[in-house]
Amino acid sequence: MQFEGLGLHTGQSVTMTLHPDNQGIRFRYGTDTVTAHPENVTDTTRSTKLGTIGTVEHIMSALAGLEITDVTIELTFPEIPGMDGSAKPFVDEINSIGTEEFDQAEITDLYSRLFLPDGDIKISIGKGSGHWRYEYETGDRWPGSQHFDCTNVIQQYSTEIAPARTFGLKEEIPHVLKLGLAQGLDADSAGILEDRQYMNPVRFQDEPARHKLLDLMGDLYLSGVPVKFLNVVGHRSGHKAQVEAAKMICKALGREHKA
Repeated sequence: MQFEGLGLHTGQSVTMTLHPDNQGIRFRYGTDTVTAHPENVTDTTRSTKLGTIGTVEHIMSALAGLEITDVTIELTFPEIPGMDGSAKPFVDEINSIGTEEFDQAEITDLYSRLFLPDGDIKISIGKGSGHWRYEYETGDRWPGSQHFDCTNVIQQYSTEIAPARTFGLKEEIPHVLKLGLAQGLDADSAGILEDRQYMNPVRFQDEPARHKLLDLMGDLYLSGVPVKFLNVVGHRSGHKAQVEAAKMICKALGREHKA
């Protein structure tokens, strides 16, 4: 299956093709192939870059929510297409075509709870049944506090998480654009938070918290652990902390190699 669009940050035209495979999740651009693993992350500035491939978190989240473990993702430009700013287009197209179960694998239990504290940023991970929660906090700035709690992440993913679009604070937009980022977004594919309200229509009143959970799932799935086997709480975390948390999972399970 193919997806065409603009890179979320670069704004460059890209075609992404998903190929059935049995070698885990891999990304390919030209002659370069990189395996989805946190040790292969090269940048976490407002997105997650895997090797040379930019903004992998949304497609990784879709794969996590649909329980896809093996696929090769081929690109004509080294950034995932931003589509509508969410994971919904990926989920809808994959669901329309369907997936195939070809084998089974044993998952090592996560016996101990993992906790990543970094100032106000916290991520808590434990063996569980797919109960995920994200706590989006902006302090004195509106909206102040948004929490999204998902008791069955697989069951709720397609309708309650995947449609949540990326977003930004109005005052940050000039700086982001000056850095050459968010070139593939517009008012339809990104929520904008003004001082006391949303600048444009939203899909959910707590869309930022839901999108942050979407990103958290995508980053932690770099560990290769199915999301339904974990209970996770993220508090004010971004890509940098989330990738570090994925590394912690890999270390706890003896999956520190990149292959």
